[in-house]
Amino acid sequence: MFIVGLLSFSFKCKHLLLMLMSLEFVVLSIYLMMFFMFNSFLCEYYFSLVFISIMVCESSLGLSILVIMVRSYGNDYFQSLSVLW
Repeated sequence: MFIVGLLSFSFKCKHLLLMLMSLEFVVLSIYLMMFFMFNSFLCEYYFSLVFISIMVCESSLGLSILVIMVRSYGNDYFQSLSVLW
């Protein structure tokens, strides 16, 4: 799952929304691997709760950047961005 997410992140680099969704897929696969690892070693799940809260904060930040980009440029293409403004 992790490698599929990285491949989709590298090939879908035109739209910001597709990149954010593939990044969330990568983070979700890391969370799933971490959950299974904690389950197999009979460890506590406190770190997984911290990780998922950071994941939620990261996704809300990406969504706010997407909304700002759509409101100011009208779309989520990276080609429409100007480096010089």
